Amino acid sequence: MDKAKEEKLMKYVNQIRSILREDPNNSVAYYNLACVYIGQGMFDEAEELLKRSIQCDPYLAEAYVQLGGLAMRKGDYFTCLSYNKRASEIRPNFAIPYGNMGFVYLQLGKLDEAIESLKRALQLDPRFIQARTNLANAYLMKGEIEKSIEESEMVIRREPLFGPAYNTLGLAYMELGEYKKAYESFKKAEECGYEVPKNLMEEAKEKMVN
Repeated sequence: MDKAKEEKLMKYVNQIRSILREDPNNSVAYYNLACVYIGQGMFDEAEELLKRSIQCDPYLAEAYVQLGGLAMRKGDYFTCLSYNKRASEIRPNFAIPYGNMGFVYLQLGKLDEAIESLKRALQLDPRFIQARTNLANAYLMKGEIEKSIEESEMVIRREPLFGPAYNTLGLAYMELGEYKKAYESFKKAEECGYEVPKNLMEEAKEKMVN
């Protein structure tokens, strides 16, 4: 971080601390300071501030989402799920917790639950790219290949440089035995900065020419 940005950040932090000195129960101030700490990699400190935030305001949905993110970072999927469920109860029209729950269910292999949560997230926010990419992955894992391709292509139309979508598309084409399309998708994923496993690229290339 350059000096100007660092000074601007410190000014912001000092403003938040000033607010908290005047109002120690200001939940939004605790939340905002926690977000700064997350950006600086101070995750334990951020977690404490987020917990203080929801003590002051048990209905601050964004704080539960951030706590869920910190739990996910630790690999604690069930705690992450719990926090995001609470956020979705507080704000039923908030897409992010549904997207996060979908991702967790995907990691746990609960594909029907993942698809349901991700579709709900996309009903609320059709431009939620990560949720749509995860939905494509869920369909792929369930063997619904055409649906997976459809979702990946929707992502790519909206974000032509989103590498993970090309990777998922490549995996789907591999399942269909369309190795040329798979290889082209993997190459595009790499061009967009996504690291495709080397053995996967080699398999697609080899089968494409045979």
